[in-house]
Amino acid sequence: MTSQGVRWTAEQVLSLAPDAPSRKAGSKLGTAGPWSGTGTTEEGVVWGLCKGSGSKPYQALADVSGPAYACSCPSRKFPCKHVLGLLLLWSAGPAAVPAGEPPEWAGQWLEKRRARAGKSAAAAARGPAEKADPEAARKRAERRAERVTAGARELEQRLTDLLRGGLASAERAGYGMWEETAARMVDAQAKGLATRVRELGAIPGSGPGWPVRLLEESALLHLLVQGWAHRESLPAPLAATVARRLGLPETAPPPEGPRDMWLVLSQYDTQEGSLTVRRIWLHGTRTGRTALLLSYGAAGAAPELSLPVGLGLDAELRPHPARPRATLGERFGPVVPVAERPRGVPLAEAAGRYGALLAEDPWLDSWPVTLDGVVPVRGPDGWQLAEPSTGTALPLPRSFTSTSGLWRLLATSGGRPLRVFGECGHRGFQPLATWAPEDREDTEEADGTGRATARSRPPAPLLALR
Repeated sequence: MTSQGVRWTAEQVLSLAPDAPSRKAGSKLGTAGPWSGTGTTEEGVVWGLCKGSGSKPYQALADVSGPAYACSCPSRKFPCKHVLGLLLLWSAGPAAVPAGEPPEWAGQWLEKRRARAGKSAAAAARGPAEKADPEAARKRAERRAERVTAGARELEQRLTDLLRGGLASAERAGYGMWEETAARMVDAQAKGLATRVRELGAIPGSGPGWPVRLLEESALLHLLVQGWAHRESLPAPLAATVARRLGLPETAPPPEGPRDMWLVLSQYDTQEGSLTVRRIWLHGTRTGRTALLLSYGAAGAAPELSLPVGLGLDAELRPHPARPRATLGERFGPVVPVAERPRGVPLAEAAGRYGALLAEDPWLDSWPVTLDGVVPVRGPDGWQLAEPSTGTALPLPRSFTSTSGLWRLLATSGGRPLRVFGECGHRGFQPLATWAPEDREDTEEADGTGRATARSRPPAPLLALR
């Protein structure tokens, strides 16, 4: 037992893995063989020494109340395979990792971590010592706008050349042309344009139908460039969306966010150039809101923020102007199990929500939604999530159907309707998590007199699909 009440499950531990190789390597280290000197405290600190290739074992640490992780190995992945293995061993129960007092090296790490937390809290309490010079800020914004405008004009010319030369030329040119263009957009301080240009470069190698997808994405990029060129005549909310999509910083501070018990629905990493971007989806069990936390790791390093899927975090979130993004504020306790689950909606309502949001942001790729009563089926054009009650369906993207996530979804369903959380967009529905189907909300058991009494069934566990 820990301060959070129960030890994590192996599924929750493996949801922290930054990639599939780390998950596989961590699973191999989840046995007692390579470990010595393991222990844990009631506050949720876990430590151990893992035998490696050298003469000195690696010192692995985890504070599950944070959560936070550390290891003396040279890996830049976070958490590394040694921390994953330690947590898997710890999840097996007190017999595997007994309670005890942390050794000196673990105590030093805890003291440093508490000191950093104290400094961060003090800095947040002080706030900015003085406001920046508004005139200097205005001049910086004007200079950046000029650079972005120059970059947007250059990109518009390259898109024009692409269409004049024919889309087939994009396949012959290879990815180098797009990477060079993206670098030019970074120089112009338009990171949003650079990201979308890199996405264009990957389309020619994405399989059958790529010319149509390339034309669609080129049109959206052209629309974004034109929106920036005519931003003065746009409604203020749309002009702000255009600036945000180009990567310009927000001028207004984020408002104070709600405190809630946030259920961790999903966590996965993507690559944006040299950056590793971690996307963590949260569901507010009291407010019903869905929020996205983004964390970044540079030059091959994994992002630092990592939360176990299926557990809840009592914390404040500060809303970001780009909905549904948010930033993590003050935490009020460790991650704990929660029984609440997001409410599912029909397919038609999910598609309708996304369509309405496109009117506000034409470049919105997807929107978080939980579907209810859907079954994975094989259709004439590939795999789909179908709604038996209405006969409607949403396609599953090729990036999902080519992974083990599809088979986990099929095995969980067994032909029965599911509740599935994911991202609904113009490419279809990307499943991220699901719950095992429940035939009844409660079950019956015999009491001492032989009579049947109802008891609540524990909530179905959340299963990560990515």
